[in-house]
Amino acid sequence: MRIGEAARAAGVTAKAVRYYESLGLIAPGRLANGYRDYDEHDVRLLREVKTLGRLGIPAERTRPFLECLAAGMPHADDCPASLAGYHEAIGELDLRIAELTARRAALAAHLRHAAYRGSSAPQPEGDPVHDPYRLPAGLPVPEDDGGADHLPGRALPPVELPGTAGESIRLDALGPGRTVLYVYPLTGRPDADLPQGWDAIPGARGCTTQACGFRDHHAELVAAGAARVFGLSSQETGYQREVVERLRLPFSMLSDPGLALARELGLPTFEAGGVPLFKRLTMIVLDGAIEHVFYPVFPPDRHAEQVLAWLRKTAGRDA
Repeated sequence: MRIGEAARAAGVTAKAVRYYESLGLIAPGRLANGYRDYDEHDVRLLREVKTLGRLGIPAERTRPFLECLAAGMPHADDCPASLAGYHEAIGELDLRIAELTARRAALAAHLRHAAYRGSSAPQPEGDPVHDPYRLPAGLPVPEDDGGADHLPGRALPPVELPGTAGESIRLDALGPGRTVLYVYPLTGRPDADLPQGWDAIPGARGCTTQACGFRDHHAELVAAGAARVFGLSSQETGYQREVVERLRLPFSMLSDPGLALARELGLPTFEAGGVPLFKRLTMIVLDGAIEHVFYPVFPPDRHAEQVLAWLRKTAGRDA
């Protein structure tokens, strides 16, 4: 066989064949015209080098395995020297794993310190389970199921909810001007598990990044006509207060653990881990009535910008 044929038969490149030959791992015969002549034994050696490479054993250290085949053994790892090669590779992996484990532990500690800096919640000792500050790729996009079509024009009910600033807010008495009321399922913490299958539920993941978006654009929202901004979920006020402190949110979160607002307004909900939760939506409230609804909300980390754009457009139309 010529070099191209041998390379194709072994599943490697011709460049790799030349490299293995330069290491002395294969020694093809020569034809009368001087061309290299590869046979089935050479192809078998090439395949063995490739297989060992996938296991993390570099070509330079495959010689004991190839010599085992050259000695007539049916398998390249039938010789003591081959087994020693396995042991050496495993030992190197153990060292790398230990180094990476130590590095990961250091990074996890820095993550805990940074995530809980300024928070009143006790800093956990365990390893952070997930990263609530970044949305993973490939999240399923929620579809508009019509669950919010009936909301525009509806008056907010006289539901009174506690806020994280210690206040009590009656939703039918929010005051003059526009209120941005964004409703979300639940916020996560770096140290806490989310419900099983959370990322697979369309529209579930992203509450922390959504809150950060409203935080970062809060001044712009106010300048565009938002008299007030509230987040609302079914989580208890104590849990929400920790989130407000940790994320340094300039607005209050409202707690509705009994989902009273869902019952009064017919807000869409879903279940996760056997617990009913609000679906993500945002209501713009003006003079006690729902002026506009964003539903479904996706991606949540860009939602504050969507609300801001709507407020600016509406303010321009009002003017």
